Amino acid sequence: MPRNVSPAELHARLRTRAELLDDGWHVRDIERAVASGELHRVRRNQYLDGPLWRDLWNESQHLAEVVAAAAEMRGGAGVISHASAAALHGLPLYRHRPAHVHTTIAARVSSTPAGGVFRHRDSITRSDIEMVHGIRCTSLERTIFDVARTTGRETALGCADAGLRREAVSDGFTQDAARADAWRERMRARVLLARGTRGVRSALATIESADGRAHLPGESVTRLQLHRLGFAAPRVQVPIAAPNGGQYWVDLALDDRRVFVEFDGKGKYLDIAMTRGVPLEQVLLDEKEREDWIRGRTGWGLVRVSDQHVRDAATLAARLTAFGIHPPRLP
Repeated sequence: MPRNVSPAELHARLRTRAELLDDGWHVRDIERAVASGELHRVRRNQYLDGPLWRDLWNESQHLAEVVAAAAEMRGGAGVISHASAAALHGLPLYRHRPAHVHTTIAARVSSTPAGGVFRHRDSITRSDIEMVHGIRCTSLERTIFDVARTTGRETALGCADAGLRREAVSDGFTQDAARADAWRERMRARVLLARGTRGVRSALATIESADGRAHLPGESVTRLQLHRLGFAAPRVQVPIAAPNGGQYWVDLALDDRRVFVEFDGKGKYLDIAMTRGVPLEQVLLDEKEREDWIRGRTGWGLVRVSDQHVRDAATLAARLTAFGIHPPRLP
């Protein structure tokens, strides 16, 4: 199963062409290793072990490109920004694979890609810049704003939810309303300052619909597709009294349909089994008992969806319809 790595690990694992040559490699050896997949060329003169590269999630592959590019950046090259800064901040990039490493520079320069780096010319204040893992990049809020106005709504909402989660959710399930409102006001102010520029309407829609209680970008996208299908806004992370006196939490509740929607991320149950150190079969049995309890306790239905069901509104509509839940409108 793919995994993520830290910038520190990438710093340690990236090797320059000069380092490989110093270790006894020949130029032909390097080219053969790249062709065979033993090495992956991250940038023109920087390499990563091929098996490691193939084992990484999308975000960590791009993070490797960011770390490699940052090592070569000189003064005046701008700061890491947009989706590249999101990878550096550890935000999800749902189904988005940047073609270039993005930077923002205030000077009047060409915005065409050069050396695998895309330079955006835009106003940027000192407060919008911070150091993350030793690399100059845009702040968390500026990064979310840039992603929200330059990527698709699925990627943007997953990123915004994750950012708001850091700001206003401390226990994993409850969002502090005052902190969330303050975050939204700051983000709205960014929209006002950028009025008339490309993508600000989409950014505002993302900001208004962000919810930090989403645990996974797939949950964010499920919420977005439900909105596109005309459903009323669902409740998020709904508590259900558990038989042992504790609580179960359900991802989404469609109150007018009396149905819960649970998003199951790839590898969810395997991750739980590994974390708890129990057999996968026991995890699956526990989950079935949990679901049976929720259905019996509430009298509501429960529909599970995964990445394949939420890739677009039409696919989710077909999934829900199969369970007798008819969307208010069809895509």
